[in-house]
Amino acid sequence: VAVVAEVEVNRTTGRVWPRKFTVVADQGKIINPLWLRRTLEGNIVMATSRTLWEEVTFDSNNVTSVDWVTYPILEMEDAPEEIDIVLIDHDDLPPYGAGEPSTRPVTAAIGNAIYDATGLRIRTAPFTPERIRTLIERGLAADIENASDQSV
Repeated sequence: VAVVAEVEVNRTTGRVWPRKFTVVADQGKIINPLWLRRTLEGNIVMATSRTLWEEVTFDSNNVTSVDWVTYPILEMEDAPEEIDIVLIDHDDLPPYGAGEPSTRPVTAAIGNAIYDATGLRIRTAPFTPERIRTLIERGLAADIENASDQSV
């Protein structure tokens, strides 16, 4: 499975909105293309939630992410507006699973799209607005430092 994400990054709020995904899936022989598409779409949305919001947190004794406030998930307003799926059918191969292979590349695709939009790499998931704002602030400070170094 290959995944490309198109994202919108709000540099003020830190909100990342993956507007569109393009997914190419080679699952061997396709038995039921409708349900394969639905599986892939559901996994893209689930992996987007994990990438942008979901994080288990702890204190010194316990898990502290115990409800929907402390363990947020993707809201409808942040869901992608489009998921394009290209299926590659191989009649000569057995059918392969579609769940796990379609979730794994989503974080990298969103991270690469953030880099393309901002020129900054984020390496810690989830890519929360707070982490994106911090990344942008640090990146801008580095740009200012580099600009002043070059003018000397």
